[in-house]
Amino acid sequence: MINFTIKAIITPLITAPITSQRWGGRGDLTAGLLLAAIAIPEQLATARLVGMPAQTGLYTFIAGAVGFAVFGTNRYLSVGADTTIAPIIAGGLAMSAVAGGGDYAARMALLAVMVGFLLVVAAVVRAGWIADLLSVPVITGFLAGVSVHIVVGQWPSLLGLADVSGSLPMKAWVLLGAVRHINPWAAGIGLGVLAMTAACERLAPRWPGALLALLGVSLLSGIGQFERHGVEMVGALPTSLPRPALPDWQDALHLLPLALVVALVCLMQTASVLRAFPSQADGPHHVAHDFGGVGAGCILAGLFGGFAVNASPPRTAVVKGAGGSSQWASLVAALMAVIVLMAAGGLLAFLPRAALAGILISVAARIFRLRDIIRIFKLGGSEGFMVLASALMVVILPIQTGMILGVVLSLMHGLYFVARPRCAALSRAPGTTVWWPAETEQGETVAGVLVFAPAAPLNFTNAGFFRSELHRMMDGAVTPVRLVVIEASGMIDLDYTGAGMLCQLIAALRAGGTDVAIARLSAERARQQAARTGLLDTLGPGHLFRTVEDAVNALQPRA
Repeated sequence: MINFTIKAIITPLITAPITSQRWGGRGDLTAGLLLAAIAIPEQLATARLVGMPAQTGLYTFIAGAVGFAVFGTNRYLSVGADTTIAPIIAGGLAMSAVAGGGDYAARMALLAVMVGFLLVVAAVVRAGWIADLLSVPVITGFLAGVSVHIVVGQWPSLLGLADVSGSLPMKAWVLLGAVRHINPWAAGIGLGVLAMTAACERLAPRWPGALLALLGVSLLSGIGQFERHGVEMVGALPTSLPRPALPDWQDALHLLPLALVVALVCLMQTASVLRAFPSQADGPHHVAHDFGGVGAGCILAGLFGGFAVNASPPRTAVVKGAGGSSQWASLVAALMAVIVLMAAGGLLAFLPRAALAGILISVAARIFRLRDIIRIFKLGGSEGFMVLASALMVVILPIQTGMILGVVLSLMHGLYFVARPRCAALSRAPGTTVWWPAETEQGETVAGVLVFAPAAPLNFTNAGFFRSELHRMMDGAVTPVRLVVIEASGMIDLDYTGAGMLCQLIAALRAGGTDVAIARLSAERARQQAARTGLLDTLGPGHLFRTVEDAVNALQPRA
């Protein structure tokens, strides 16, 4: 079975570039050039965000593009260094190594390979369901917290201040006190790049605003010699590609929790991008199918001294919007990155770090989904709390700790609605045979009959609540209840504990003179479980109905 699954997934991944990723001509060329113009500045900036030399951002982008082009199936997906996972990586590794040091770089490469292996495993076992573990409010809160990390982390470079270490709140406090030491030259460069990038995104989204801003700043820097005014430069890039090297697995166990968090974020973001930009008109049949392509990009990046990659929503949108029709567009962009490394890396000797900080802050503003946050809070309920709690945990706690606790919070939030489901008493809509929740509209009731409708599977988490809610409604009935009809359309599953509780409840109610019937047990799995666990035997013949009306008409005279 396992061999069949692996063959079913790996075979189409390998043959995909041959059968479906054909060169799209002018469309792919145009999309690739535009993708390169947008991606290269972001990749250089993201490398600084994770505490690595700028060139590693280009290594990572090349590896991600090539890895997914070979093993991926989606035509538009752009893979590379990503600002969503970069703060998580940097925050996790900074706790155990000095950023930028040799040990730090080795752990960065090892982490990329580990994340890649986890993504490949997720593809092999078709674990697309993992991407659905986090709710939209929690993801929105995560991104808000990540954007705060990016802004605070890039504040020193943007304003020409000294770097600050420590927790995020401590960094923010120290930087607020150091505002009087702002370098006006660096601040002008950073804010200018930020303004130009934001203006192009709003007024001319097809223009590579970030690239134009970097080229303009580099030209002015070369002419005006900004370094004489205390502006720190990125420095020239090496003019050669790195050689592949296997990582040292000595720290693998220590890095495993961080790798799991990064892989989970990659799964969620990749799944969302695949659903937003499917290759097929009816959407992706298995979002897990392309996890292996992103994983291959991570492994390749780690082997060449880069860091973990992720699917990019805005860059993928650029590829599709520019007319790209295959992964050749990403390969064209990767080729342009190679050309920059080999022939144009020296130009970065005149590129201020403040300019890259401006680009990263513009990205942070993009992932801070203010409209979504406002919409969630307007809807009310517990979702607003989920946004706020997940954001605060990422901001206040170490970022990977906050992410893990956010996952737990999301799961607990979902489990709560299963453990405490909505249970309603139904009444008959006037003039019909339809039974509807009594609190939604005034309906007809039948004396001595309670129609009880739980809106969740019956299992060990809610069996006790199910029983207590039924007794509460029976105690609140106007006349003594002599027939209970359980409307089971929402009971799509039934486990051993739930079935056992229901058998005991039926026996106890009948011993007290109250009959019990079940109607609309329509889910096949629930019917099978009811038969296996002996629930149907306990219920007895003539007590399982297709509709509530049939149950009431058949058993009401006995009540």
